[in-house]
Amino acid sequence: MLTFIIITLLLAGGAAIMTGIAIASTWRPPWQIVLYGLLLGSADRFIKYALFQEALLSLHDFLIDSLVLITLSFVAFRLKRVQQMITQYPWLYVRDGLISWKKLTK
Repeated sequence: MLTFIIITLLLAGGAAIMTGIAIASTWRPPWQIVLYGLLLGSADRFIKYALFQEALLSLHDFLIDSLVLITLSFVAFRLKRVQQMITQYPWLYVRDGLISWKKLTK
């Protein structure tokens, strides 16, 4: 459990958040988050294997780690995309909650 918190949430989770922000900042489609999340999940499993002798080829652990990282990336992506939309198009959109925007009605 401690390795999950330290490696997955802090180390790889920080990379996942930066990944989501980078994908949103360059206006790339959100499906790319899944690809990068799986790559981060693989790196996460390797770090746990190399440093803490956990199973490298555990499908269950890989899927859980990857799902957590993909979720963090999607949240960061959405927060950045909302900020982009309301900043770059203030005449069209206003913030509608933390992770959404709506059309400006006049």
